[in-house]
Amino acid sequence: MTDNDPLLVSQLIVRVCLFLIAAIAMAGGALQMVLGQPDSEPRLDNVHRFMAGVYFSTGLINLWAGITVRQQGTLVYLLAAGVLLAGIGRLVSIRRVGLPEPRAVWLGYLVPELVLPFVLAGAHYAGH
Repeated sequence: MTDNDPLLVSQLIVRVCLFLIAAIAMAGGALQMVLGQPDSEPRLDNVHRFMAGVYFSTGLINLWAGITVRQQGTLVYLLAAGVLLAGIGRLVSIRRVGLPEPRAVWLGYLVPELVLPFVLAGAHYAGH
């Protein structure tokens, strides 16, 4: 298969998932970098903006992986695992301190974080 051949449906699904994750992470990372952690102490704001940079850079990695989807192997599974772990972290937070308001927004973040990794990994596995 060459780079000029059309993508398999599974590869197209992987690409779309990676681009979606990239858009979310880059937009979210940039927004959180600007907003910081309002109404908190400097230590929390510092950690929050640091993690925003990590979040943004993860978006760049997903973008690159989506562009080069045919050359990717294990990286796609690692990226899917990262999204799943982020969702698990959100679940732990909800269990420990509760679901933030507005609830629908936070659940709207959570559901794709728990579903998208399985779609991404399954499609990637099907394409290999």
